[in-house]
Amino acid sequence: MPTSKPTKPASPEAIRAADAALKKKQTNYPEPFASRVAGREKRPLGDVFGLTNFGVNLTRLKPGAVSSVRHAHTRQDEFIYVLEGHPTLVTDAGETPLAPGMCAGFKAGTGNAHHLINRSGKDVTYLEVGDRSPGDGADYPDDDLKAVQRPDGGWTFTRKDGKPFSA
Repeated sequence: MPTSKPTKPASPEAIRAADAALKKKQTNYPEPFASRVAGREKRPLGDVFGLTNFGVNLTRLKPGAVSSVRHAHTRQDEFIYVLEGHPTLVTDAGETPLAPGMCAGFKAGTGNAHHLINRSGKDVTYLEVGDRSPGDGADYPDDDLKAVQRPDGGWTFTRKDGKPFSA
């Protein structure tokens, strides 16, 4: 009786997270916002495995870098877990120093804008997890910026009054 060999899965079943490829385009923000996230590197771990319900990124912030423009999602929950380093979480409530092993979550629709800042002299590494609910949007209370998720999953950024950014 012939034996069958297992077939190799279309995507890997396990990888070393740090070996995942860097995101090809590190940000979708238009200028002048894109340059604010210089020093941020994302490795989209969820994409490696073809995950569609939620995304997972292994993110590194170099000293002085920020995770994003401070924002709040309308439909997508977010969660972060600090692996290395000491970032500062900035929310509507103020600043909270974080350390390895700490985590934070941001429920969609609350309007509680947030981001991380690396004010230390060493890299910060954390996992960020977010669901992929369609029709999301993001508000940026500190900036003239608004984001709306397109049906293809991409993002359209405009000014708060709906005017586009000039190319």
